[in-house]
Amino acid sequence: MKIDVFAHVWLPEFKKRMLMLDDDLLTKYPFARHPDLDNLALRREHAQSDVRQIVSYTNTNPEDYMAGKMAALLVRKANEGLLETVKANDDLFYGAVAMLALNNIDESLNILEDTVLAHKEMLGVQLFTRHLGKSVADEAFRPIISTCAKLGIPIWLHPVFDERKPDNNIVFSWEYEQSQAMLQLVQAGYFQEFPDLTIIVHHAGAMAPYFAGRIEHILPKELAADFKKFYVDTALLGNSKALELAIDYFGVEHVLFGTDAPLGIAPAGATKEIIAAIEQLPLSSQDKEAIFTTNIERLVRRKGC
Repeated sequence: MKIDVFAHVWLPEFKKRMLMLDDDLLTKYPFARHPDLDNLALRREHAQSDVRQIVSYTNTNPEDYMAGKMAALLVRKANEGLLETVKANDDLFYGAVAMLALNNIDESLNILEDTVLAHKEMLGVQLFTRHLGKSVADEAFRPIISTCAKLGIPIWLHPVFDERKPDNNIVFSWEYEQSQAMLQLVQAGYFQEFPDLTIIVHHAGAMAPYFAGRIEHILPKELAADFKKFYVDTALLGNSKALELAIDYFGVEHVLFGTDAPLGIAPAGATKEIIAAIEQLPLSSQDKEAIFTTNIERLVRRKGC
């Protein structure tokens, strides 16, 4: 069994509510039109029998449209739907990652306690590279990150566009945003303060492996070392050479099988391509098993699952 740590859904009820808030969402995010995001019958048809997914919502968040109290209520409803879906389809899904509303920090802290910790199917929490126009590393969000560290709750880090930029695109922009957020988290000292903080970065750590030399020689020694404390997935649409570079930089024990399914390659994502890319790597069968399964099992056990 392979565990896909970074797959996405946009469940029908939450999708309907978000489209009521912004009927232009499908124009802003064309990838959100993918039928497998909200059609579980179609997703089951496309599923691979040896893969179970950890699912999180696509990057649409009520905090961008509603005041804190209402945003938190909608997030709770969305998390309830996610939890119910995972429980009802445990042959497809290994677990889920909760959403927060960061314009309501107090209620988000409650969600960490009464939703993430309270349900074994909730394996962590998803944060985005930017929230409410601020970096995820902003001091305003420190209570969330520090609480996740103290409670042993892994953070899934997903990119979003920086709306200050006029030329955002999903080829390069998200990888820049991901890399920049990693740098900001490191420079904010989170790994220094919380050595066991677990952050899983989408898209194999983005630019970090390629620019490892710059990280090593420009940052202070202790911050350069902190960069290697991130965990990364394998969502590169294949590309064995790039995966090899990521593994060389972060280490096998910090690399997790993730595909971004159902997005990336029609009709249902790059699962087959990414599995093939991992199988082609010059690694032992034990190392490949670590990437496919045992690394993530070890991480989620840290919250008692």
